[in-house]
Amino acid sequence: MSVEIICDVEGVEEFKQAMQNFDSGMQRYVHSQLASWAADVKALAKQLVPVRTGYLRSTIYAKIEEWTAEVGAEASYALFVEFGTRYMQAQPYLYPAIQAYLPRLEQVIVDALDQAKMEAEM
Repeated sequence: MSVEIICDVEGVEEFKQAMQNFDSGMQRYVHSQLASWAADVKALAKQLVPVRTGYLRSTIYAKIEEWTAEVGAEASYALFVEFGTRYMQAQPYLYPAIQAYLPRLEQVIVDALDQAKMEAEM
C-alpha cells in the first residue's frame, strides 16, 4: 500500500523566477562593481609606481573574469620592482593600491547584492 500526497504550493513558479532574476542581476551588478573597483586600484597603482621610462606604468592592467578581479603589470621586471631583489629595495605599488581599496570591496559586493534583490523584487 502506498500513499501519495500532492502539495500544490502557491508561488513556487514566482519564487523560481525571482531567484533567476536575482542570480542574473547579481552577476551583472557584481561584474560592473568589480570592474569599477579594479579600475580604481589600477589608477592608484599607476600613481604609486616608480617611473624611470614609464614602461612599467604603461603595462599595469585590470581584468574582470566572472567573479575575479585581476590587477597586475605585464612588464617582465614588474615583480622585481614590487618585491625587490637582493640588490634593489622593494618599491611596492600594487600591494598598497589593493590595500587602499580593500575595505571598499566588501561594500561593493553588498551594494551589488542589494541592487540585485531590488531588481528581483525580493
